[in-house]
Amino acid sequence: MLAKGVTLRGLEVFEALAQSGSVAGAARSTGLSQPAVSQQMKNLETALGTALVDHGRRPMQLTPAGRSFLARTEAVLGQLRLAQSELTVMDLAHLSTLNLGMIDDFDTEVTPRLATILGESLSRCRFKLVSAPSHEISAALRDKRLQVAVAASPGAVMAGVTEYPLVRDPFILVAPQGFAGGAAAAIKELPLLRYDRDQMIGGQIEAHLSRLGIASAGRFEIGSHLALMTLVSRGMGWALTTPLGYMRARRIHGQITAHPLPFAPFARRISLFASPDWADQVPRDIAATVQRLVSDLVITPAVAQLPWLKDELRLLAPASSGTGGPSS
Repeated sequence: MLAKGVTLRGLEVFEALAQSGSVAGAARSTGLSQPAVSQQMKNLETALGTALVDHGRRPMQLTPAGRSFLARTEAVLGQLRLAQSELTVMDLAHLSTLNLGMIDDFDTEVTPRLATILGESLSRCRFKLVSAPSHEISAALRDKRLQVAVAASPGAVMAGVTEYPLVRDPFILVAPQGFAGGAAAAIKELPLLRYDRDQMIGGQIEAHLSRLGIASAGRFEIGSHLALMTLVSRGMGWALTTPLGYMRARRIHGQITAHPLPFAPFARRISLFASPDWADQVPRDIAATVQRLVSDLVITPAVAQLPWLKDELRLLAPASSGTGGPSS
């Protein structure tokens, strides 16, 4: 049994305070007043019998007990949010067909969960789900083989397609574990291991390096993300990827190290795209569900592992858009 005074609202306030470092920030993210945030924290600390936050520091810092309790709190809230997502019943019973494309970065966690949720709603629907790289998904959208898709934004308007931004996915540098000198030394001493330049991510990386005048010799151009990360883990070179890609390679995290970029940052935008004959509410509902899943299954564990990603890897405003390039 939970100690009296430990409430779900109190846990949410504690998580928000830990993320923002201020009562004002926690109030904004929870929708509570600042006095209410302070009272929730007081109630929680009283119930636990220990201080979770050093209230005398600005920004506020967690105590050792607070850091330990935060890990448990995020796990509990994450599971509750996932359960809520899986119980969400979208109004899709009227659909006769749904051809959905999903970026392959989501294969491990997000896509299986989303398929389960959609399966509960599509009671009379012929449902087809395709997992592929973004350039293949974009081509399928243009050819009308897909009706709705989640992929990296190509940076240019696709005629007849509405875009709903989902996630800002910043680029990071990945080097072999324990490589002396960090990211800057890896760039100087090791070759660049490239994504296939025909892929959208490969083209975006090459364009950014070209703008910065960064040239790096490289013998390898790899179409498989996991093969690319494995080559990095074997000490063959360094690579640019994103947190979504890095989190797909969990099994070799002990052999690679992620670093912030040692040069001008850039990012890609992951969006949901819908063909024009779809009612606005259906893609909005699917987009909102994908955002909840990405937040709990990808963003939360990624920021816990790589705290410097905070505010860089984030959800985007759900308003639809027909224009705009990749986030910077």
